[in-house]
Amino acid sequence: MLAITFAPGVLKIQNLTDSKNDSKGFKIDSGEGRMHGHLKLKGVNANILDLKVSGKDTNGELAIFEQTSISQGRGTPLHIHPQQDEVFYVIEGEYYFKVGTEKYRLGVGDSIFLPRKVPHAWTQVSEKGKMTVIFQPAGKMEEFFIAMADLKIEPTSEEIARIFAENEMQIVGPPLKIE
Repeated sequence: MLAITFAPGVLKIQNLTDSKNDSKGFKIDSGEGRMHGHLKLKGVNANILDLKVSGKDTNGELAIFEQTSISQGRGTPLHIHPQQDEVFYVIEGEYYFKVGTEKYRLGVGDSIFLPRKVPHAWTQVSEKGKMTVIFQPAGKMEEFFIAMADLKIEPTSEEIARIFAENEMQIVGPPLKIE
C-alpha cells in the first residue's frame, strides 16, 4: 500500500541501479539512520530525523527520512519546494497539513502527496508521532536537516528563512495553526 501511495514520484527513478557503480542494497535498522546519527532539529519543529536513504545512494534522485516528532502543536512554516515532490506516511500519531488551499488531518496509516511548487505546511497534533518523509528528487534536504541540527540554539525566523533559502526552499507564510 505504501508503495502505491508514493509511486507517482518514484516512477521517475526507475533506472537508478543502471547509473550507479555500487549495486549492493543495504539495511538500516529500526531507530537508526544510515549516516549522520540522529539529526535533532532546533527551531519551528524540534524533531529527530534519521536518514534512511540518502541522495548519495540514488544519484540525487530520492531521499527518505524517518521523523520522530516531539513538538506537539508545532510544525513547519508555509513553504515551497520549487524542484521536489514530497510524500509523508504517518507511522504514529496525528498531523495537520495544508497543501495549497486544502487542509487535511492525517493519522496512522495515512499518507499525503505534496507536489513541487505548491505551498505547504504541517503541524503535529498528537503528543508524539512518527512519519516517513520522502523527497523526490533528493535536492538539498539532507544538507538542510544537517544545518538545522548543527544549530546551537533555537534560530530566529530570519535564520530559519536563510537556511531554507540556502537549501532551495522558500518560506511563504507562518507555521500552520491547528483548527
